[in-house]
Amino acid sequence: MNQWSVSVQKMIDWIEHNIENNPTLLEMSNEVGYSPYYCSSLFHKISGMTLKSYLAGRRLCYIAVALRDTSDRIIDIALRYGFSSQEALTRAFVMAYGCTPYSYRMEPRPIKLSIKQVVLNPDKILFGGIGMSTVKEANVRFEYIPAHKYIGIWDIRAKNYGDFWKYHNCDEVCGIIDSMRHVSLEVVGCHQAGWFYENRQKGYFYGFGVPCDYSGKVPDGFEIRDIPASTYLVFFHPPFDYLADNGDVMGKVENLAWNYNPKESGRWWIPGGYEWNETICPNYQRHFPEVLGYEVLRPVKKV
Repeated sequence: MNQWSVSVQKMIDWIEHNIENNPTLLEMSNEVGYSPYYCSSLFHKISGMTLKSYLAGRRLCYIAVALRDTSDRIIDIALRYGFSSQEALTRAFVMAYGCTPYSYRMEPRPIKLSIKQVVLNPDKILFGGIGMSTVKEANVRFEYIPAHKYIGIWDIRAKNYGDFWKYHNCDEVCGIIDSMRHVSLEVVGCHQAGWFYENRQKGYFYGFGVPCDYSGKVPDGFEIRDIPASTYLVFFHPPFDYLADNGDVMGKVENLAWNYNPKESGRWWIPGGYEWNETICPNYQRHFPEVLGYEVLRPVKKV
């Protein structure tokens, strides 16, 4: 099963690198080393979708982003991603998103983009890792995050990332968030999630930050909230090998974060005299293993 996942991930990565070259099943099978039929059936078995539907969805995703973020002619975008004409693209675009490419360009709206699939992850690694361990000790620092708004799904039933996806469709939620990248705010970092408190209960949220003056559309099922400025204690681990060490790294960071006493820090570079400010501001989570690492941000205020 592990080798099958590796092979399908190679197919997915190959599609991403060749999406503008009108990739065919035969070309991909030559690259992966399996017959076209075996590639097709293996892809369906591991990913849960047909190769044809996945490729069509990814093409339309790239087209939507090009319409939103560039001034290229619609016909040029259509031809770049394998459509024979602008009319053919319009038919596919309307069927997928309920609007024409032109109307989407004039007024980008939340749509369900088809995100890149990841079938090779720590949960599916049956033995060992790749390369030497990159696990270090978790550490802590201060960070100030200005006031902003946050558009997300706030679910009091969910207590963590895994819980959240028991109640929500990952592909749909992530696709909608990707379609809103042009208005998202990076002040809260490379993450889309975190924890919040409501009536003394802890829940989990997933979404994206926007500026304080944002007045645009909020996707169906999402809610926008005002987040005050705050100082945060950031519990972090530097970049690491995701496949080999993700579980260990997250465990170390979260163990430090949830057991830390801000009143008496015990760290010479982090003064004490603080308390948690979690009834006002959420806890944020940043997970970008190979570039940023893993971070949990907890808001604090002076005692």
